[in-house]
Amino acid sequence: MTPLALFQRWLRQPAFSAQVTVVLLLALIAAGGAHYTGFAAPQVMLNLIIDNAYLLVLAVGMSLVILSGGIDLSVGAVLALATTVAAWLLHHAHWPAWAVIALVLGGGAAFGVLQGALIHAFRLQPFIVTLAGMFLARGLCYLISVDSITIEDPTFVLVSQTQWAVPGGFISPSAAIAVAVLVAGIWLAHRSAFGRAVYALGGNEQSALMMGLPVGRTKLMVYGLSGLCAALAGLLFAFYMLSGYGLHAQGAELDAIAAVVIGGTMLSGGYGYVAGALSGVLVLGVIQTLIAFDGTLSSWWTKIVIGALLFVFCVVQRLLARPAGQA
Repeated sequence: MTPLALFQRWLRQPAFSAQVTVVLLLALIAAGGAHYTGFAAPQVMLNLIIDNAYLLVLAVGMSLVILSGGIDLSVGAVLALATTVAAWLLHHAHWPAWAVIALVLGGGAAFGVLQGALIHAFRLQPFIVTLAGMFLARGLCYLISVDSITIEDPTFVLVSQTQWAVPGGFISPSAAIAVAVLVAGIWLAHRSAFGRAVYALGGNEQSALMMGLPVGRTKLMVYGLSGLCAALAGLLFAFYMLSGYGLHAQGAELDAIAAVVIGGTMLSGGYGYVAGALSGVLVLGVIQTLIAFDGTLSSWWTKIVIGALLFVFCVVQRLLARPAGQA
């Protein structure tokens, strides 16, 4: 087989966009290292995970939702609500940290399950249900407090300031938690019966029903896990910012969707890799770091570049979804 034929065969593979993302990530790092002194330093690379730990957790939950053929627009608002509830309970109600963490995680999972139940029981579009959930969660933030609430709890402060030494630098507990969530998400998606049901549901819901798969239970679990990841991301964001505020993480749901799509997961559902969430988040982080190292560009260029990348990856996904004879 000729090199051209091999390239055309690779181009038609569904994994093409995920592999291109890894190539793009390496190219961006190489370009940054060539143009800016210290860009490719190990600690700068580790900071990509430290600074985007909350986004990686959001993207893992969003990956499962998109793989199932759905969407969850409420995750950014649930993240903000988690920070607000945690800060209020710690600052005003003086709850112990472990109780706050347990309540926030349980509340996020319950919120997601409720959305999944509405989507399944009433055959509603996930876009509409989760959009309503986004407005509800943001509104609850301001019902609790219209101002930012500072977190001074010793446990949260300790987690925020802790650094664990690794080869080349250090990582934070939040980064370690995010990587653990990624590993758990990969196992769930690719090594469990639940993961197989998620892929089947995203491929064709009617076929999944005819195969006897628990479609309703899978939807509830998918959105419950997304809510749990959003609440956990809220706690990681609270560790990072040491505050709770209704304006935290505005647009984070769109960043999570962008990371998942750039990571190679099909928006139509049924195909993709949870591991792609990591490469997608890292691409977004590298773009932000490049702009910061440049120093002359507005931070809005991050959004412009991400928007352009999304256009490109959506077109690539559309071409990959076409039959080989039409491609």
